[in-house]
Amino acid sequence: MTVPETLVDEHHEPLLDKCESHLDENRNWPTHGTYEYTSYYHSRREIVPFTDFIAMDKEFDFVVIGAGPIGAALAFKLATDNPTSRVLVVEKNWAEPDRIVGELMQPGGCQAMEQLGLQNVFSDISAVPVHGYYISYRGRQLHVPYMHDANGQLRGVSFHHGRLVMNLRAACKAQSNVVCVEGSVTELLGQMDNNRFTAVRGVRVGPQRIQADGSDECIDVCSRKLTFVCDGITSQFRKQLNERPVELISHFCGLVLEHEPVSSDTYFDGPTGTTSHVSRPTDTAGNPLPMPHNGNVMLDGVGPVLLYQMSERETRVLADIPGPFLPSESNGQLRETLRTSLSHAAPKHLYPALHAALMRALDDSRRIRCIGSKFIPATANNIDGAVWIGDALNVRHPLTGGGMTVGLWDVVILTDLLRTHDAANSQQVQRVKAQWQWRRRPRALVVNVLSVALHALFAAETKELGLLREACFEYLAKGSHYTMQPSGFLSGLLPSPMLLIFHFFSVAFLAVYLRVSDESVAYSGGSLFYRVYSAFYTLYIAATVILPVIWRELQP
Repeated sequence: MTVPETLVDEHHEPLLDKCESHLDENRNWPTHGTYEYTSYYHSRREIVPFTDFIAMDKEFDFVVIGAGPIGAALAFKLATDNPTSRVLVVEKNWAEPDRIVGELMQPGGCQAMEQLGLQNVFSDISAVPVHGYYISYRGRQLHVPYMHDANGQLRGVSFHHGRLVMNLRAACKAQSNVVCVEGSVTELLGQMDNNRFTAVRGVRVGPQRIQADGSDECIDVCSRKLTFVCDGITSQFRKQLNERPVELISHFCGLVLEHEPVSSDTYFDGPTGTTSHVSRPTDTAGNPLPMPHNGNVMLDGVGPVLLYQMSERETRVLADIPGPFLPSESNGQLRETLRTSLSHAAPKHLYPALHAALMRALDDSRRIRCIGSKFIPATANNIDGAVWIGDALNVRHPLTGGGMTVGLWDVVILTDLLRTHDAANSQQVQRVKAQWQWRRRPRALVVNVLSVALHALFAAETKELGLLREACFEYLAKGSHYTMQPSGFLSGLLPSPMLLIFHFFSVAFLAVYLRVSDESVAYSGGSLFYRVYSAFYTLYIAATVILPVIWRELQP
């Protein structure tokens, strides 16, 4: 299919006829339907306080550290695949978490949820379907839709992070063979050699809040088969597996826009819910998003600015500030940087409603919430009796929203392998780990490398990177496989490292052409000799962006 660069005419009218069907009533959406575990959402009856856990049996078949999205999904799958096994989940706080990332699930992640038996997990949390990406660059716009399968266009979902986690935890709490403990895992237990674990046989559990002087009463828990470390991006146990320093790439600063819900018969075409056009930029009322029910990526700020809906009435804004250092909020430098970035990303003359909403959200926020964006490649795990999974194992830049997709497919692949092996047999488990690392690598490599490489291009801190960003936009605007295969990388649906490399260097050679022919807007001027030199220097820069990341992902 050919994807048009411009989705509205000069009068900002939709290119396709409006449809009378109401998309919000389409019961085939992953966000509609009944969630079978809704009654457990707020329930605390199934949560065991640490003080009560002390008197319980301390032997379990599986121990899961952390009940975030990956830990909760893993515990549910272990419990349903092994109904006679006891599964322990230890989480510091079972209340609804509040984060500014992890709020968009790519279609690949939705497919993983189906494989785990959690296809209804997006119901009853005001989640919104996502159909692709709207990208704005230098006053031009394009739409990158998600891929299609035999049943039509695939969709992602955006939501409040905490609500999804609570739905996943509800599924855990509903399983009779899962014990949910509110407490802290203070250390792993097992055999050590030169201060490094060679085998893990259990964990030490303490209360929610651990005293600095170590005076808290802690108890030892035995894991008969496996211990899973799923304690997230700030994992306290990652250093047992991976001692390499963490690379801080940038910071995301989060805001929330409140607006009226989208009118489905205005913004969508057909009963399958395909987005048909861009919202009218001159509208000052209603939903200010350039393209509702899509990820909106604005490339003209200090760094890329992302907008996606958490519900029909709320939109998350993530403004990227490149580099490891964040401007100070105390002296107003952070707000000034954000004001500049947001103003350039959504200029008033092009997006008056969005510009006004962004400035209002910035002015009304008492504190700017920020999170560091990191890259941590996965490391092979030879420690007997333990598996690191999710962000405890592998972290990528959140720009492409692929973290949960990678983590959930890790759960799918791992639990699929464990079904045909004896988890109590260390030799079989080591074979499972080796197969798991091999099978997870293509998807993880594509999502991880793409996130870091795209951020380097979209942040564009040099002329050469700016040229590559322009070439990337032009490449995506070509339509056909130039658009749809990169869309497959973004969505986690096309786990092909070789195809990713092909498209990335196709973009690089397009940048060479734009520079030599002097057709580039981002990097223009100079003699023919200088243009040829700078074009091939840009090719070298492209190689330095992607090849080191691939190399690190391929390391054992």
